Parts: sequence; C-alpha cells; structure tokens
Amino acid sequence: MPAPARVDPRLLRAFVTVAEDLHFTRAAARLYVAQQALSRDVRRLERELGTELFVRTTRQVTLTADGERLLPYARRVLQAQDDLLAAFGQARPLLVDLNSPGLVTGRLVLERARGLAPGEELMARYESGLTHAAAELLAGRLDVSFGRYAGLAPALRSGLGHQPVRYEPMAVVLPEDHPLAGLPQVPLAALAGETVYAGAGNPRTVEWTDLAHRLFEGRGIEVAAPAPLAVGEEEFQRIMDKTRNPILAVVSFPAMASTVVRPLVDPVPLSPVSLVWREGLAHPAFDALRRAAVQVAAEEDWLRRPAGGWLPAVDTAVMSVHN
Repeated sequence: MPAPARVDPRLLRAFVTVAEDLHFTRAAARLYVAQQALSRDVRRLERELGTELFVRTTRQVTLTADGERLLPYARRVLQAQDDLLAAFGQARPLLVDLNSPGLVTGRLVLERARGLAPGEELMARYESGLTHAAAELLAGRLDVSFGRYAGLAPALRSGLGHQPVRYEPMAVVLPEDHPLAGLPQVPLAALAGETVYAGAGNPRTVEWTDLAHRLFEGRGIEVAAPAPLAVGEEEFQRIMDKTRNPILAVVSFPAMASTVVRPLVDPVPLSPVSLVWREGLAHPAFDALRRAAVQVAAEEDWLRRPAGGWLPAVDTAVMSVHN
C-alpha cells in the first residue's frame, strides 16, 4: 500500500465506520450521511491509498487484507484527532447508540438534543443491544446508549449511570397471513404454542432475550433457538422470510414487507428504556442529551405505566432508582 501525502480524517472516519458495521447502509445512518456519499468517500480513500479496502458483494461487505492492516492505524489517527480537539476546548463528537435503525425512542431524544446543542456534534451509532453497548461504554469507545438497564450484569451496571426514559409497550411482528394477524391486538395467551424470535444466542442482546424468557415463562410460548445477528429491518426481514416465526418487538418497531405489528395485551408487557452512560462522562453535549430525554419523555407521556402493565420486579426496582 503506497503512502499518500495526506489523508483527510473524514475519509478515515468513513472507512472505520464501515469497517465496524461491514454494512454501508448502517454505517451511513450512523454518520448521518447519504449512502452514496459514504461510498464515494470510501472510494476516494481507496484511490488515495492505491488499494481496495473492502470486498463488496450483493450480500456482504468484508475487509481486504489491506483494510485489516489500515484499521488500527485509522483508529489511532482518529483518537489522536479527538484528543487534540479536546485539549484545545473543541470537543469530539458525542457517540450515541440508538440500538437499531428505525427505533423511535433514541432517535427522538437525539434529534431534540441536537436542537438544544446546535454547536455540538452528536453522532449516532447502532450497536444492536445494550449488553454489547455497555461493554463499549466501559471501554470508552461509546458514550451513551438506550436500553433495558436492569438486564445488564451487575458487573456492567457498577460502572454505568442511567436515567429512565420510557416504558414502551411490547408488540409482536407477524407474517400478514398468520392466523393472529387480523387481530388489532394480540392477547399473550393467543401466542401459546408459538415459537417467537427474541434474539436468543445473540451476545449483543442478552438483556432483551432475558426479558422475553421472563414474559413467556409459564405461558406455553417458546423462545426461538439461536438465529443470526439481526440489526435493522433488512436482517429482521430475512429472519421472518426464512422462519415465519413471530418476532417479539416494541410498538414502534418499523413495519416490514408482508408483515404486521400488533400490540400485546392481557397483560400489556412493557419494555423499560433508560438512557445509559459510563460514570464520569464529561462532554458538553451530554447535559443536552439528558435534558432532551426529560423533555421528550414528558411530552410523549413515556414514563406513565399503563394500567395492567407487566414489568419484572427487578426492572420496577431499577427504574425507580436512577442517577
């Protein structure tokens, strides 16, 4: 790989983001740029370096040997740039994990925070689950995430702070020809005998699978065996098309082709969502993000538990005690 005279850090950030996701659509969403612009930046970097960094097919993106070689250097350059800016009072971006593209809670809070702190950069990430994001928070590779704080292991929670944001009613995603798809709401008892996808085997979403097991216990509902990692609508669509199993979700889950999203009732199961950060986090945009969470939660009435709502006792306790 020939050494160029100069490499724009913006191009390196584009490369690193794609290298972390191995998916141009998700990487573009994280950077809040058009996918075409991101692809153009990566191509420009490849031209400047005189080598291919990714192998692209219609189904997957992988790093080439030169891409693997570049990645640790690119990360060090970007970290040095962030450190330099911070040393002279120019903060690096606040890295905010929204869990998955299409989910509403984190996106609305992030949009409000950008309005409250227009001079700061808040960058979206998609880490898929809070269990994985928590490890990234503690390692300093991520600043803030959203998710079920009570579902984290105590060792992870000990280094993190949290702020309740929402009790989101849960739902089930069904093939449109499923016998239950015609109902406006699906009673939990109607899922007896079904096998439901809830991320089992995905190390990123252990907290979500645990919530599913607690909800289904004693109700005759099975959690589907381990399946491939799903991040975003495309992967969920592939799982649905292959297995035809219902998917446990939340009411704001985006609709997919040939499926319907139906709220669960009798009881109404709740997914508790907190804003989660590593203890000691200092960033000028962080206060704006916390204020945004308070504002949006109040406007949307997110922290009012519906009558008859179901929530594990451990979540009730954790959501009542926060930083």
